Amino acid sequence: MNQASSLLQEAAAPELQARARLPRMGRPRNCSYAEDDWEILSKFWFPVARADDIGAKPVASKLLDVKLVVYRTTSGINVARDLCPHRGVPLSMGWVESDELVCAYHGLRFAADGRCVKIPAQPNVVPSDRFRATNLPAVERYGLVWTCLDPDNAAGEIPPFPEFDGSDFQAIVCPPVTMQAAPGRQVEGFIDVAHFAWIHHEAFANREKSMVPLYQTKSTDYGFQTIYISDVSNFPKAVQHLEPEGFIWKRTFDVHPPFVAFLTVDFPNEGVLKIMNIATPVSARETTLYVPLVRNFDRTGSVEDVYAFNAQIFAEDQAIVEAQCPEDLPLDPDEEAHFAADRSSVAYRKALRQLGLSG
Repeated sequence: MNQASSLLQEAAAPELQARARLPRMGRPRNCSYAEDDWEILSKFWFPVARADDIGAKPVASKLLDVKLVVYRTTSGINVARDLCPHRGVPLSMGWVESDELVCAYHGLRFAADGRCVKIPAQPNVVPSDRFRATNLPAVERYGLVWTCLDPDNAAGEIPPFPEFDGSDFQAIVCPPVTMQAAPGRQVEGFIDVAHFAWIHHEAFANREKSMVPLYQTKSTDYGFQTIYISDVSNFPKAVQHLEPEGFIWKRTFDVHPPFVAFLTVDFPNEGVLKIMNIATPVSARETTLYVPLVRNFDRTGSVEDVYAFNAQIFAEDQAIVEAQCPEDLPLDPDEEAHFAADRSSVAYRKALRQLGLSG
């Protein structure tokens, strides 16, 4: 028997499939995370794409330095490692045909469950599990595609956002934003109330109103909550004349470590805006920010206006978090100075330490 025949027999032999199975998804080569941190974070669910962005062409994504491909079939959206098991070509370079993902290099075809169903160069061979793509769970929720690199040991569920499907709310999913910053830095910036007057003074805040009233944080079963009450408007500058005189704004932050935080803003006339801020860790110092939000007012207003206002806020924050040093969020409380308005930041860093992260 020649070597080629031997390889074909091995590819087809069912008794070799168990031995040939790919190992559990492990920490990737050249990973930017410390091993223990990667193992902890791999157990959490993160979005890797906006569902509306997944069409006929496979889309490349990345989570915790693991390259992924996201693609759509008639049965739904799928997520897999962006690697053909034959010769290591990214599957995102290929295409979807008859509900099968086709590798651009040799035309290997993969079913939605990862099975290789055809090797065009050897069409009569039934491919073994050596040729199986590494599939991951794919959950479509809040207009996003979520996955987990270690689903067998998943740490909890995707945080609940019941208002997103509520009949009283308009749901909007802003275009994602990529930042060259640590995800922890981005989340801390999102919950930091002292920066409003200085970073967002052109969008909604006022440098003449920079004082932060005292507030408290409290522990919850999902992380912690902060309620911040002040006279800092949440209306864009162009419409702040519509704010009732003397209106007091209530902002509630609900933080789900490691990298999810909700902000609920109580508007005049029982209006509610709720924002879900998710900092997906592309790598230790690269973040993709996903922001689904809902509002129960102005529900027929321009979605493009919402995109534009949020893009302005994101850009103002991005310029700061990309410039911070050290780039990683320090978890040792003695590494940076703190003042009273930093209660949420201190609570967030403590929560990350409690997860076992090193920073």
